[in-house]
Amino acid sequence: MTIKKILIGAALVVVGLPVTLIAIVAVSIFMLNRTNGTIVTSGVTRKYLLHIPPGYDSARPTPLVISLHGVAGWPAQQMNTSRWDRLADEQGFIVVYPSGTDHPRMWHVERGEGLRRDVTFISDLIDALEKSYNIDPARIYANGLSNGGGMAFVLSCTLSNRIAAVGMVAAAETLPWDWCTDPRPVPMIAFHGTADPMVPYDGGLPTGRLAPSRFEPHAEPFPAVREWTASWARRNRCGPDPADTVVAPDVTRREYGGCADDAAVVLYTIKGGGHSWPGGKPLPKWMVGPTSDSVDATAEMWKFFRGHPLRAAKTAGRSDVTSR
Repeated sequence: MTIKKILIGAALVVVGLPVTLIAIVAVSIFMLNRTNGTIVTSGVTRKYLLHIPPGYDSARPTPLVISLHGVAGWPAQQMNTSRWDRLADEQGFIVVYPSGTDHPRMWHVERGEGLRRDVTFISDLIDALEKSYNIDPARIYANGLSNGGGMAFVLSCTLSNRIAAVGMVAAAETLPWDWCTDPRPVPMIAFHGTADPMVPYDGGLPTGRLAPSRFEPHAEPFPAVREWTASWARRNRCGPDPADTVVAPDVTRREYGGCADDAAVVLYTIKGGGHSWPGGKPLPKWMVGPTSDSVDATAEMWKFFRGHPLRAAKTAGRSDVTSR
């Protein structure tokens, strides 16, 4: 399924809202959509929101977490939803929230020039932050929600020599696995709800208010989450038999072990969870479904990231994104 097809459903939801409410939402988004940094990349100016923890020490190499918003989202929304800043202040790492392009903002996770520009933007952003701050090159991580999760997958395939590990929440995967030709194993942790109406857990098209079938009859379905996770495990050359652990009444953790370069693959399944960030700020339930507090995706992601620094063999070059 293309991102544009998903957006058609979202647009229909907006059309059904009262005009006054739309105006209030528009003003609120304008006020909240703050950024504090820009760079010029691929000939255009791109924005980002940067958070430096109060205890930052320029003499000490510091981890960098890149957190990517979903379709029609914005950096400050991703900051508030994920609550990365709070953990960054406690643990002493830097967080940056890049902004996608176009209207509405999004990440281009389909083959083409847009994808190449977005990958170049993230690579150039890392370069810029490395010039201004003491970034630890072995501890740069990417994560995202929905379309941002799809972009984290793209980065794992195009910047695996810079991105140590990735995290994904309700990830919207639109690229086939044969597109990802980078053989390097990249550690991955994912969270997905079984009642996600936008990216169905068992695969298929969005349901409910965002169902596109009546106006996009040829839309391609999303892959089933467990099957897609198993594909990542095969990419990382993990053992074939994952271990399942019940961590809460509504949360099951599946981990693939025995992976090449210790690049583990982990999936948290949230029973009854929606298209939302577990443990984060809830999004509108009427549109995305419930947000579970049984697991803190941000805290679990950081714990996973800390255990998976970039191996020295990967830091020697930069992926070529021009041919993708």
